[in-house]
Amino acid sequence: MESVWQENTTLPEFPKLKGNAAADVLIIGGGITGILTAYFLKQSGVNCILAEKGRICHGTTAGTTAKITYQHGLLYYKLLKSGGIEAAQKYMQANKTAFESYAGLCRDIDCGYEIKDNYVYSINDREKLEHELSALEKIGYQAELCENLPLPFRTVGAVKFPCQAQFHPLKFTAAIAKGLPIYENTFVKEMQGNTAVTDSGEIKAGTVIVTTHFPFINKHGSYFLKLYQHRSYVLALENAQDVDGMYVDENRTGLSFRSYKNFLLLGGGGHRTGKKGGSWTELRHFAETHYPRAKEYCHWAAQDCMSLDDMPYIGRYSSNTMELYTASGFNKWGMTGAMLSAQLLSDMVQGKGNDFAEIFSPSRSILKPQLLVNGFEAMKNLLTFSEKRCPHLGCALKWNSAERSWDCACHGSRFDEKGRVLNNPANGDIKTE
Repeated sequence: MESVWQENTTLPEFPKLKGNAAADVLIIGGGITGILTAYFLKQSGVNCILAEKGRICHGTTAGTTAKITYQHGLLYYKLLKSGGIEAAQKYMQANKTAFESYAGLCRDIDCGYEIKDNYVYSINDREKLEHELSALEKIGYQAELCENLPLPFRTVGAVKFPCQAQFHPLKFTAAIAKGLPIYENTFVKEMQGNTAVTDSGEIKAGTVIVTTHFPFINKHGSYFLKLYQHRSYVLALENAQDVDGMYVDENRTGLSFRSYKNFLLLGGGGHRTGKKGGSWTELRHFAETHYPRAKEYCHWAAQDCMSLDDMPYIGRYSSNTMELYTASGFNKWGMTGAMLSAQLLSDMVQGKGNDFAEIFSPSRSILKPQLLVNGFEAMKNLLTFSEKRCPHLGCALKWNSAERSWDCACHGSRFDEKGRVLNNPANGDIKTE
């Protein structure tokens, strides 16, 4: 189940930690967020180390559909209602800055960077689109309502952001990672203060940044309440339509489309991790119906951390951890989220001011409706009988027949048939006998 990005892409290799090491800043997690953070810190002359438990970019980064955009669903209407004009404007400005940083870096990197328009469509709710257009106008951005889309089904329209981008994420990170101080196959089993304990040595640091997709340190930040994980699926289809743009349903369980070379990347089938969903079966049925001449080239799945308020958590791990930071909860918009996080965190650990720190603070209010849903799911699964329990916080594991894995509906940890951990926050394996 490798993605099209993993095919014929050679990532640089790095040594395993042997013995003890020390740095001013330790970054735990070698996906695109951690690598970009290390890149910016090294550019600034900061002594840093990145520790990755396996190979860099073999997790969430390899499963992305790699859309670079500051149009994140129909979000700006929600932000305007919940946080006001200033919060909505800052969110756009922060993500637009991240977008522009990709444009600058990609000028010198052969990574398939292409300018494409982005569309958020609706199947049946035009009013949502009109609300979003009105909100965008209030914060000073002129979007466009499109009536006719090159999709094989009817919609009531779409909100269009012109001149967004798409790229090859692993070719990009392969170039960025070269020469960075990275240890691969270096599994951080636990933190003792600001010392990371691995199976082959310890890393001491003045500051620690956790970029492990889901923050794995449970005693700070209450991320087990603030985050849940969502699974989604992708088919790469040959002999299908070139949609010449990026399209996503405003409904999280809807479909997404983008083209890559001669492939159509069809995404969807999503569900909360540990729950039932359409998975590849739904996508294959759609392809058979609407693209009968298409041939499936490959398929893969992705997993995203979802926050309580549709905004990522970037900054100090908690209000009480002055030298511990994190970035998570990108809500399916991990490309701009990664760049934004890297820029914000590299500024913060160097003591530089950043205008966006407050709105993305992980210590902001958690009194949101999603908190009740997360709490209910956790309690229900804690009380569910199952011989297989997640080592993260003890929730019941459920068998995922589509992917042949044991999945946790509480916080999204996943394990293969032999019990080996696939997705965190679990920091260890399970027994499957």
